[in-house]
Amino acid sequence: MENLVRKAYGKINLGLDVLRKRPDGYHDVRMIMQTVDLCDTLTFVKRGDDKIVLTSNKRELPNDENNLIYKAAKLLFSYKQMSGGVSIHLVKTIPIAAGMAGGSADAAATLCGLNDLFELGLSTEELLELGVQIGADVPFCIVGGCALSEGIGEVLTPLVNSLPCELVLAKPDIDVSTKYVYEHLRLDELEHHPDIDGIRRAMESGDLGGMCSLLENVLETVTAEKYEVIGELKRELLHQGAENAVMSGSGPTVFGLFAVREQAEAAKKAILEKQLAKEVFVSRFMNAQES
Repeated sequence: MENLVRKAYGKINLGLDVLRKRPDGYHDVRMIMQTVDLCDTLTFVKRGDDKIVLTSNKRELPNDENNLIYKAAKLLFSYKQMSGGVSIHLVKTIPIAAGMAGGSADAAATLCGLNDLFELGLSTEELLELGVQIGADVPFCIVGGCALSEGIGEVLTPLVNSLPCELVLAKPDIDVSTKYVYEHLRLDELEHHPDIDGIRRAMESGDLGGMCSLLENVLETVTAEKYEVIGELKRELLHQGAENAVMSGSGPTVFGLFAVREQAEAAKKAILEKQLAKEVFVSRFMNAQES
């Protein structure tokens, strides 16, 4: 095999709670993460030299070790003490710096794609151990589907989510620093925490309304306070008939859940017309087998 194409799927957080700050500077979290069908596409081609060459359709993305794709490829080559190189071309569709783990998904696709391309035979456990060295969301992006995520995000418990619904993903034209959000999160002042176990129970019992009523993200207390557009997007999605609307990750992407496709398409159109966001997508949940 000389080349390979791999999809990298984004994620949303159906629930996101932060429990405490750790001595190492990270935070212990408790989240329900869900893969969605919005994806980037990576093409891998073997090279005759020892170089890692990264290109993409987005000029603003770095093509060196500041890109998680490059970092993942370099880590894998070092881990296996491999000779040889690879050219990687990224077609980016997942919004950048959006709270949807686009960079982590690309890194996960790189680890899995190079494992297959070079027939390295690495187990899922080995890939997960490499992935967490790149970023806390990378292990989830390797396995995909739906999962309870704990620790810094690397402790995963697979969940079953077969609820049929349509998603609208709206990324406003702002950049949010994850570091800023966590640094300004006032855990000691939080009066309420998301009911992660309740979301899980409703989801696994097939109760879409029950699950939607519990969707919550504590990081909104920082991001929505700083950027009014987060609240504006949530209100518009609810006005358009969403069962609920919540921010994903540290933001700024906001997603709404709809019972029918026509409502979701109408909501997308309204958000674009009101210029609340330029990057708006209708999407759906994906299970681990699909991703």
